[in-house]
Amino acid sequence: MKNQLEITETAMEFLAEKKFSYPTIWTEEAIVFITELHRKFEAQRKLLLLQRDQKQVALNLGIMPSFPSDTKTVRESNWVAGEIPKDLLDRRVEITGPVDRKMIINALNSGAKTFMADFEDSTSPTWQNLMEGQMNLIDAVNKTISYTDSVKNKSYQLNEKIATLIVRPRGLHLPEKHLLIDGKEVSGSLVDFGLYVFHNHKKLLENNSGPYFYIPKLEHYLEARWWNNVIDFTENHLRLKRGTIKVTVLIETITASFQLDEIIYELKEHIVGLNCGRWDYIFSYIKKFGKNPKFIVPDRDQVNMTSPFMNAYSNLVIQRCHKRGIHAIGGMAAQIPIKNDEEANAIAFAKVKTDKEREVKNGHDGTWVAHPDLVSLAKSVFDAGMPTPNQIHIKREYRKITEEDLLEPPIGIITENGVRKNINVGVLYLASWLSGQGAAALHNLMEDAATAEISRSQLWQWLQNKVTLDNGKILNLAYYHELALDEYQKIKSELGEENYEKRQFPLAEKVLERLVVNTDFVDFLTIPCYKYL
Repeated sequence: MKNQLEITETAMEFLAEKKFSYPTIWTEEAIVFITELHRKFEAQRKLLLLQRDQKQVALNLGIMPSFPSDTKTVRESNWVAGEIPKDLLDRRVEITGPVDRKMIINALNSGAKTFMADFEDSTSPTWQNLMEGQMNLIDAVNKTISYTDSVKNKSYQLNEKIATLIVRPRGLHLPEKHLLIDGKEVSGSLVDFGLYVFHNHKKLLENNSGPYFYIPKLEHYLEARWWNNVIDFTENHLRLKRGTIKVTVLIETITASFQLDEIIYELKEHIVGLNCGRWDYIFSYIKKFGKNPKFIVPDRDQVNMTSPFMNAYSNLVIQRCHKRGIHAIGGMAAQIPIKNDEEANAIAFAKVKTDKEREVKNGHDGTWVAHPDLVSLAKSVFDAGMPTPNQIHIKREYRKITEEDLLEPPIGIITENGVRKNINVGVLYLASWLSGQGAAALHNLMEDAATAEISRSQLWQWLQNKVTLDNGKILNLAYYHELALDEYQKIKSELGEENYEKRQFPLAEKVLERLVVNTDFVDFLTIPCYKYL
């Protein structure tokens, strides 16, 4: 059912069923604001996406990323970003998760310094998930949010002391198909960002906080400029003082790591930090160089933050952030508690501890965890290694990180077990996402779209390059299909035929096939999946 709303010069069309119109979210004023954002910034967003495609053509031809010569003065001159708000000075532990009601309460109560409420990689963007997420955040900002679990007979509400709230909108590549303006789909980025800041800016300021955001998946400093223009326009529209809206940018693409100073510079009135989005970064490395046999990435489990290209990237983020007076936030610990197996749980937590010790020693000002039970562990590590609210004052100018360091291929082997695991994770996550669940606990890890992207992009890269596995076999199409069918059958046997059908696995199989067995790389798995939501 279509519900046409025309207000002054606005022409917004909702393609969701009328019962899902969410009138408290889509007020006349909110519609006008989102329409203005769309009309002013959508054309430039499309151009930026086209420029991504053009850059990929160059990469496929073997033209490697480099530090831009035309922005050398930005990198070499002495300037710093704007002031960091008081409630963002100490970010030693950040927890992340989707925008469902229970998650928001538990995350805000977790003891972490901040909570990143995620409309992106850990949320399946059904219209209902997104709109109820906006309503949940309004209640959280107003501190009226509560939740009752009728099955467990348990109630949830906010503690007196809670984490500082940061919101991550969808990336520039994702549209919002349920919403048309002037007959065209609206950017998911603008919808998520615009609705949250519009409905909450006044109360956030009353709470001595502000509209804080994480910006995902930037590939070029011109994309940072686009976001800065969006933010400036928003502050003008809402009559906010310049610099009220603050952002942290996720560095999760290989091309962005060559433009760190430039990205900070473009957002310097608003930016308070960069984050090492490690899983998307590995995915980007595979995606951008996928057709180049010099950049074959080994089994996913063999690539971590000690891999040379990952270590170089994280150390460069720390150096450039501290030079510019902002936070360098470390990567995600995806481990989750392992119930009924104390030994395995101890091993998992030991890995997290080692990872966080490396981060704080290297100079990170904080880190990410995916589960409340990891907050105290991460906090204890950063408390021991960072007695001050952050380490921005330690500049680490001595570090010399080259273009070659950022590109150095990881060393390792490719195994049949690695292929099988990628198929297993890929189809399990796709089935979860297609069922409306964007974060899935798989094999004792919290998988989201970023980690699933590694699995399916590796399969694509290995097939494209017909890699030889450690067992001596070449991964060709026939071998891949043999392994895939075997993995699907294992899942089907475990779940049963009826549950396999109900939980979207047949569709997930088809989508994974399209993503993996395809000469042209599909940029994001969410793009072909989205039409099925």
